[in-house]
Amino acid sequence: MSDQYMMEKEEIFSKVMRAGRRTYFFDVRSTKAGDYYLTITESKKFTNDDGSFHYKKHKIYLYKEDFIEFKDHVDEMIQYILDEKGEEVISERHQKDFKKEDQANTPEQDADTDEPATSNFTDVEFDDI
Repeated sequence: MSDQYMMEKEEIFSKVMRAGRRTYFFDVRSTKAGDYYLTITESKKFTNDDGSFHYKKHKIYLYKEDFIEFKDHVDEMIQYILDEKGEEVISERHQKDFKKEDQANTPEQDADTDEPATSNFTDVEFDDI
């Protein structure tokens, strides 16, 4: 096995956070020079039509020189969201009858295309051409 493979597999400290279909892995790893860095991996489970499943993974490598600025930005973004929307989770996934305020008085829309649902169309008869 290569040294690169062994370094990638060596974890110094790890934490796992499960969140529905997503799992987040926080891993402290070691550089060749012996310094530490952080990897954050998002793993999302997808089910195939045949019932089997696969995972899609996205990884961020975060090095010590970026820790403070990264943390400051994350803290600021989290605080902004909490200040603007509070801690209550509002989403269609969590509330099946949830309707956005701007859609409450408008015709229903197709969730995939943001276009009017086909059930709202009016039948029109056309003369033979």
